[in-house]
Amino acid sequence: MAKGKIGIAFGGGAARGWAHIGVLRALLQAGIVPDIIAGTSIGAVVGGCYSAGRLDELEGFARDLTRRKVFGYLDFNLTGSGLITGQRVVERLEGHLAGIDIKQVVPRFVAVATEIGTGQEIWVSRGSLVQAMRASYAIPGIFKPVNIEGRWLFDGALVNPVPVSVCRALGARYVIAVNLNSDLCGRGTVLPEASLTPEPVSASAKAEETRPGARKLLQRQLFGGGDSGPGISTVMLDAFNIVQDRIARSRLAGDPPDAIINPKLAGIGLFDFHRADDLIGLGLAAANREIDDLKREINARRVVNGGASLHS
Repeated sequence: MAKGKIGIAFGGGAARGWAHIGVLRALLQAGIVPDIIAGTSIGAVVGGCYSAGRLDELEGFARDLTRRKVFGYLDFNLTGSGLITGQRVVERLEGHLAGIDIKQVVPRFVAVATEIGTGQEIWVSRGSLVQAMRASYAIPGIFKPVNIEGRWLFDGALVNPVPVSVCRALGARYVIAVNLNSDLCGRGTVLPEASLTPEPVSASAKAEETRPGARKLLQRQLFGGGDSGPGISTVMLDAFNIVQDRIARSRLAGDPPDAIINPKLAGIGLFDFHRADDLIGLGLAAANREIDDLKREINARRVVNGGASLHS
């Protein structure tokens, strides 16, 4: 690879991934243009759309989402290998990205996925851009896994939540990582004498258990509500997020980026896709806090495209 490549590693984080859009906007406005993008999960969606020249369309879609529209994209399937088939989301992606091969996009883009069975880290770097995104964001148990060239793939966050190593391998000399989970999980705190007094079951929860209606029952089981505790999806996503956070910390320590952007996203849930305005703003603010240091370091290392320097 040519000397001087800038890489951006976009991490996973479900709905919080809309913050990646704000980060990208800030970097581009400052003249920091990536040569290489590696994305995991929602990071693959944002990174892939940018590389295909569809960032405006993705941002418009994200900002237009409401709670009701988000629920409308959740095509539940209780008989397959995921709670959600994801076909409605795929149809929306295909509307803008149909027929685009990863090898055609600029800057270079790779989506990270995990192979079922072997646990191998798979870098999807050819074929359908939409299929690559699907494989990278297929959260186990939530979305149906994707078959690519005979391999069943799901979310890459299980093996490489913030794919700095991919950018390095593709020739990036300066790597910017975007970690969406830096302030969301505890630092592995141990509570050896925590009180575990069981919560009493309220009258409303008991009444809900006997109330008829399959749809209400399904909604409560999936999303929780009232005094019934967290739903299946919340439990699965939070468990996945904890694992992702631990893996990300380990991998970033072993292969640190040259710079890292940590949007402050505490209080924003994994299913809060309707909060794009807030998330994009938080991503923009996080990147702007680092812009001066990024420009100074990039200029010092002469890794800017064409050897030119960045100016304020």
